[in-house]
Amino acid sequence: MARLLLLSLMATAAVADSAVPTENMSTKERNELKEEAREMFYHGYHAYLENAFPADELMPLSCAGRYRGITPSRGDMDDVLGNFSMTLVDTLDTLVILGDLEEFEHAVKLVIQNVSFDNNIIVSVFETNIRMIGGLLSAHILAEYIQKEANLMMWYRGELLEMAKDLGYRLLPAFNTSTGIPHARVNLQTGMKSDELRHSRETCTACAGTILLEFAALSRLSGEPIFEAKATKTMDALWKIRHRGSDLMGTTLNVHSGDWIRRDSGVGAGIDSYYEYCLKVSYLLVSFKILPLFPLC
Repeated sequence: MARLLLLSLMATAAVADSAVPTENMSTKERNELKEEAREMFYHGYHAYLENAFPADELMPLSCAGRYRGITPSRGDMDDVLGNFSMTLVDTLDTLVILGDLEEFEHAVKLVIQNVSFDNNIIVSVFETNIRMIGGLLSAHILAEYIQKEANLMMWYRGELLEMAKDLGYRLLPAFNTSTGIPHARVNLQTGMKSDELRHSRETCTACAGTILLEFAALSRLSGEPIFEAKATKTMDALWKIRHRGSDLMGTTLNVHSGDWIRRDSGVGAGIDSYYEYCLKVSYLLVSFKILPLFPLC
């Protein structure tokens, strides 16, 4: 699976670097836009490192870092933040796509030296999985690839994978529900022990169904099957509660009873990435056969 993920990422980089003109755009225009995108990335990247790191985000108006529990709360929007340098972790693989291996190595060292997950903070399971575990695993795969192919980063010994495993175990208490469908939020330090979290019931389809890719990769890279097993059980549970007449999914559900709270379906926020992951895992995980459940017309 790691090979497939790596090939997908490298293919993206190859396409981005291609000089083949499109039907409605010349090679010159395409290259100009590519360089503009590169400049925009580095503008944001350097602004974050110079003004916000190790915070999770850069606040663009004040040019200061946003920290949970310190800067003013934005409510549920802040569930993505865990005081774990989210922007930097989420950016690591982009540096490789841009071919900036020197800065990638520097950024990996910053993450290893500065990021910790032992924080008494409630975070979104969904956001923490796709941004943090996904970011750590992709960077780990790329670091090992760079070691092998470019003879660089020879000091790297799998630290990012160990960090991803640590974070994965901190998310696991959210999966202790009657259905196996995880709670939407978990405390990184205390799990589900607070009354606020214990009494929570509601999650969205996307929140529950956008976990298997990262958790399966974590299991297969670490050799610890619990992550893939938990996420696979979640996908199975979600499929079992689909609308029987249409095979469509609702948007919001009760994680203990499995009852739909909102039965309306769609492809927008709250459900979109569930369908995305159904398609992706059907190709990446040989053991997961969900694609035949969606007939191609």
